[in-house]
Amino acid sequence: MAEKRLSLSLPGFSRNLLWLLLPAWYLLYRNLAPISDKLVYGIMNLEKGDHFADSLRFFVFEVPKVLLLLTLIIFIVGIIRSYFTPERTRKALEGRSLFSGNVLAAMLGIVTPFCSCSAIPLFLGFVETGIPLGVTFSFLIAAPMINEVAVVLLFGLFGWKVALIYILTGLLIAITAGWIIGRLHLEKWVEGWVYQMKAGSHPEDEKLTFPARINMGLSAVKEIVGKVWIYVIIGIAVGAGVHGYVPQDFMASFMGKSAWYSVPLSVLIGIPLYSNAAGIIPIVSALLEKGAALGTSLAFMMAVIGLSLPEMIILRKVLKMPLILTFIGVVASGILAVGFLFNLIF
Repeated sequence: MAEKRLSLSLPGFSRNLLWLLLPAWYLLYRNLAPISDKLVYGIMNLEKGDHFADSLRFFVFEVPKVLLLLTLIIFIVGIIRSYFTPERTRKALEGRSLFSGNVLAAMLGIVTPFCSCSAIPLFLGFVETGIPLGVTFSFLIAAPMINEVAVVLLFGLFGWKVALIYILTGLLIAITAGWIIGRLHLEKWVEGWVYQMKAGSHPEDEKLTFPARINMGLSAVKEIVGKVWIYVIIGIAVGAGVHGYVPQDFMASFMGKSAWYSVPLSVLIGIPLYSNAAGIIPIVSALLEKGAALGTSLAFMMAVIGLSLPEMIILRKVLKMPLILTFIGVVASGILAVGFLFNLIF
């Protein structure tokens, strides 16, 4: 019955219509730049080079660009995610050695549908089924930091090279931090009630038809884009203001390569902030355009996404403060290393 309900979740929707929409998506995406120029500099008759005109053009171009990319990629990832249920994720990690478990957990963190806060119930499930603590932390770090929203925005705003750098460095941080936490044997700093929980029985994964998986992709678009579109608009609006009005020399003075304190300062600022990829990445894009260094910008973004305040508050319900502080310290150290390294290379 569940399979039938999924396959009928969008009555009247034709898969043929889906394939017809793809060329329309492509044509619109390819022509966003001339459309934006025509609207701002033609129809509205604003002068190129004016602060307000350039900010508005940035906003008019980036909002539909990001939303179009999000819609397409989240649809595809939503189909892929239909193969990665929480039960399958648990089974894949059970019985793994520490390092191989860290690698697999970090990889699964990319494709499983969990943000920093919603990953915590699964974190509990990992602990109660005996998966090593360090392995669970590798998943907990990778799941929010390397998600499809972050990757899509990075690809759309910076190109595939920066997106790939972010994915690889995020994986390295998740694997290394989880391995270090595992080697420190910090299980005593997990709240006692967690280990007293008994892992319940979990139903076997359902066999879904491909049309049902398509519907899950469409549902992912509705759910995720429905939640993040406002952050996209706010983030791009802030980025547009930075793009049009903030002097380049001002940003380069404290976020450029020459400012030795830029990386630790960006991490310290980022840790207590609460935002997600949709809100922070457009701002980072504008900062880079104004002279902020790549490593500093990556460090700031990783600190905001990977060490969010709500996540720490929820983690306190299952972890004692020494372990939370160790978690923050290890991950922040990895982020600092990434920032300094990329400032040195690029």
